Order: sequence, then structure tokens, then C-alpha cells
Amino acid sequence: MSSQVDSLRSALELLNQMDGQLIETDVEVDPNAELSGVYRHIGAGGTVMRPTKEGPAMIFNNVKGHPDARVAIGVLASRKRVGALLGTEPENLGKLLAGSVDNPVPPVLSEESAPCQEVVHLASDPDFDLYKLVPAPTNTPDDAGPYITLGMCYATHPDTGRNDVTIHRLCIQGKNELSIFFTPGARHIGAMAERAEELGQRLPISISIGVDPAIEVGSCFEPPTTPMGYDELAVAGALRNKPVELTSCISVNQKAIANAEYVIEGEVVPGVRVQEDQNSHTGYAMPEFPGYTGPASDQCWLIDVKAVTHRTNPIMQTCIGPSEEHVSMAGIPTEASIYGMIDKAMPGRLKNVYCATPGGGKFMAVLQFKKLSPSDEGRQRQAALIAFSAFSELKNVFIVDEDVDPFDMNDVLWAMNTRFQGNADIITIPGVRTHPLDPSNDPAYDPGIRDHGIACKTIFDCTVPYNLKDRFERARFMDVDPAHWVKE
Repeated sequence: MSSQVDSLRSALELLNQMDGQLIETDVEVDPNAELSGVYRHIGAGGTVMRPTKEGPAMIFNNVKGHPDARVAIGVLASRKRVGALLGTEPENLGKLLAGSVDNPVPPVLSEESAPCQEVVHLASDPDFDLYKLVPAPTNTPDDAGPYITLGMCYATHPDTGRNDVTIHRLCIQGKNELSIFFTPGARHIGAMAERAEELGQRLPISISIGVDPAIEVGSCFEPPTTPMGYDELAVAGALRNKPVELTSCISVNQKAIANAEYVIEGEVVPGVRVQEDQNSHTGYAMPEFPGYTGPASDQCWLIDVKAVTHRTNPIMQTCIGPSEEHVSMAGIPTEASIYGMIDKAMPGRLKNVYCATPGGGKFMAVLQFKKLSPSDEGRQRQAALIAFSAFSELKNVFIVDEDVDPFDMNDVLWAMNTRFQGNADIITIPGVRTHPLDPSNDPAYDPGIRDHGIACKTIFDCTVPYNLKDRFERARFMDVDPAHWVKE
């Protein structure tokens, strides 16, 4: 069924056929904090402040101030849904994506009329207003402004002509202005903007919203798995076994995803930096994946918007920053990166990887490792070191044996409680650059930390020493099918 999915609309159609995976409401909702406040209780999950839970995706059909638009949220806020949308079992997602990176199918430029350009609004029109055209929600009352949280930013390197797609934090700042935040040194489009600025040039950019989930997941790969010049749209092409179709923008020299619900066209302006909360003055940006509301940046870049195009009766897609949706989008590509690198280094040992919900998909990984011979003792820790190399923002790695379910954190903690000794099985690597959004990565937390964004990376080896495996065999139960006694 997933082979039929190639857009947001076809993804929603598939979810609608699945029991309990999509609900709709016609009750009016305010996109200003209320919409996210509602979904927090329905299905946000992740690191969102409790009470929350993992639940269905949701469509709001009656959005205050936007009579012709709907808003979809939580499409990827469940590993089960992601598996269904990508046509595989949830526990196989990392391996599937690893194979897709190694067998890319590049995007193609379509000559046909694009669904994303059924309706066109030019910034030269005196009535042009991003606030009215794009139903971008705020997650909380503290947000700097309305945020586009699932915009596929697409740009071209001014020297090489190579393209890249990435999701960035985008805040509406005016009728034709967006701010965009580039994590220093971490994203390719940021490097493209820096190079364009060196050349005194504007960087044409398109922002496609409401696309095939394969694009959203594939766009979250990072170096070294997808180095500069690797167009992550080719991952989505591999996942669907057909290329992503692009269309030429109407107002800037760039391409956009042809069947997107919305496309914002613009240029990144050189030599200009924006205070993110210049309109709200809250001091905050928006809730980020670690579960905290990040501070507003004074180093956001400015996008001069030239046009907005969209489908007729478009569907805005959004997510809550710390929700399970972020875990899916960031964590599954990270799993793929880790699996690919370790399997190449020591084939057959790594059985699976899970970038768990408590780490927001970025800070924590569980490695399921099988020691095949006495000489494999110690290789499990080498695998953890490779994981840190595969994904620089990873902070903690838990290693478990093949009889432990890496996707069940109760099982992981069971292994930690029965196969782990703190004085023998903790390996620390202090003073390593990691993610700036972890508030504990700061000299104020520990004077031994030299700069904000530096952390101690830690390995928790919860595996049984190879020569003691016989002493740690789990209780064996009869393997029966309970359906004979209890029907599901």
C-alpha cells in the first residue's frame, strides 16, 4: 500500500485506512498555541511535558483566520505510522534507510504543470501577507512567532551547483520576511548561505511544505553519511523506487517539490542578521526536541520572500518541536547512519539500532550487538565509538545483547540493572563538541566544560562478557500462539 504514497495527501489517505491512525475535527482552532495545545493531549508524545501520549495523526479542518486551509499534525509521530508509510516493519526502518542512502535515485525536473503552483501569490502584490497566506502555528504562547516547522528548504551551492534539502527553523517576521536559523557548522544550506555571502550574492531558496513523508525523513540525514553535495531527495527517490519530481520556481532561480501543498520562494539576504523574537520580545524561539523552549537567536538569517504558491485548498503540515514526530525524522536517519558505518566495519555483529524517544532521536542510541566469538569481546565498545563518529550530536550510547529488545526501554533498563556495573561498564569521553540545545552542555552546569555545546559522551556497556554468557541466559518460555486461547 505504501507504494501508492508519493505526497502528503496520499499519505493521509493511507493513514485513514488504518485503524486509529488519523482523526479529524471541524471545531474551530486558533493556530496561535491552541492547536499544539490540543495535539499535545491527542498524540504528541516524545519529550513533550506530561501529560502527553503517542496517538493518531490529526487534521484540523477549521483553522481560525484561514478559511481555505487545513492543518495536519503528527503524521510521523509514531514509528508504526512511519513504517506503514515507508512500507516496512517499524524495527526495520534504520536498515531500510541505510540501504537507500547507498542506492540513491536523484530527483528530476518535471515539465508538467505542478500541483504546488495551482494558486500563485506574488510579493509584488500590495495585499501579499505571509501571516494570512500560510497558517503557520505557534507551539506555545512563548514562541517568537508563527513557525514553519516542516519546511523542506532547497538550495544550490553557488560554486559547485550541487543541491541540498534540509529542515530549518523558520519564523514569520513580516509580510514578506522569514528568519531562518542555521546551527553553526552543522547544515549544508548554512554553508551555502555563508559562501553566497562571501561572494556578495543572494542565495535563492525554496521551502516546500506538505510533502511525501519519505522526503521528510530522508532530508534529516547529516554528514558524514550524506556529505556536502549529496542531495537527500535522492534518498526519498530510493525509498519510493522513483525520482522525486521538482518544478521550477516562478520568482527565483530555484526548484521546488512539485506536489507540495505550499511552496515559499525567496532569497537568503547576505550581511543581514535578525533578532528572532523581534516582534514578540519573549526571549524565546520555540520548543525544541530536548523538551525545552530554546532562547531566541540574534543570529538568524533573513529570507526575502518573493512568492507563495500552493494547491487549491491546501493542507499545512506542522509538528510540535519535542514530539515523537521529531524522534522519527531525526532518529531514524541517525539509526541508518550508525547501522551503515558499524556494519561496514564489523559485519554481522550489529543487529539493530534505536535512537530512543528520551533522547529526541539525537542524544541517545541503543545498539543491539551480538558477540560471535571470544575475540568480539571489546568490539561492542568499538561499535559505540563508531556510532559517535557516525553522528556527532550523539551523547549517550547503551549497548545490549541480542536477546534484549533495543526498542523496549524497559528491556534496556533491565539489561542495565542485571548486566552492568557502574565502575566497570561506563566509558566517558569528556570535552567533545555536541549539540548546543542540551542545556547541561554548558560551563554553568560544570566548570570543567569549556564552552556551551561541549559535553561528556558516555558509553553504557550493558552486555554480558562473552565468557559468562551461560550464566545470563534469560528464562525460557514455551513458544505458543495465544490466538488459540485469546483472539486479538
